[in-house]
Amino acid sequence: MEIALFGYGKMGHEIESVAIERGHRILLLVDSEDDWKKYGSELIDADVAIDFSTPEFAISNIHKCFTACIPVVSGTTGWHSQLGQIRNECIEKKATLFFASNFSLGVNLFFEINRQLAKMINAQHGYKVSIQEIHHIHKLDKPSGTAITLANDIIGQIDRLNSWTGEENPAPGELPVHSSRQGEVIGTHIVSYSSEPDTIEIKHIANNRRGFALGAVLAAEYIHGKTGFFGMSDLLKT
Repeated sequence: MEIALFGYGKMGHEIESVAIERGHRILLLVDSEDDWKKYGSELIDADVAIDFSTPEFAISNIHKCFTACIPVVSGTTGWHSQLGQIRNECIEKKATLFFASNFSLGVNLFFEINRQLAKMINAQHGYKVSIQEIHHIHKLDKPSGTAITLANDIIGQIDRLNSWTGEENPAPGELPVHSSRQGEVIGTHIVSYSSEPDTIEIKHIANNRRGFALGAVLAAEYIHGKTGFFGMSDLLKT
């Protein structure tokens, strides 16, 4: 496939490497507004686009792909509040968007474990739940998209929780999500259930970025030739 790649940070470099290894070519590389002005016309020749830019530019990049009828994979987080609107636009325009808060296959298994554990904990009122996420100091959004997905999945299973918060002192019904930015940590997520007699924890640690990059390229391969709104659950069914 001919791939348009938006965002050329560490993830962008890793995606480029994985894509080439799998026989694809990076047709268009955009890392700034100047790049769009210089090379944007080449988007029309791409088979698919992959966006790992910044929250500031992600929605604009998606709209450009919708206009050009180019399927787009978005791994940029920090714009979740507008996801419903973008999903509706995708369907109305018969465009193609694959969105995931995390493209790691291991993280998506972690998501499933998290949902199942929350479902079992629902009847155990002695446990208090919290989430901790740790990332490198360059990460712009806080909490991470992965932590938000974990939190929303827990809220969907535990009746006594109705929202999440990043504040230090959560109100009743709020799930605390603690964020930390340390050095070059790629990504660590910990879900804790604590009671007076014991604590249950599940944890995912990303050892490198390759798993995220591979998932994004697999997603691009999956949506090539398709129309609609997709996520990791669709990819994992194949």
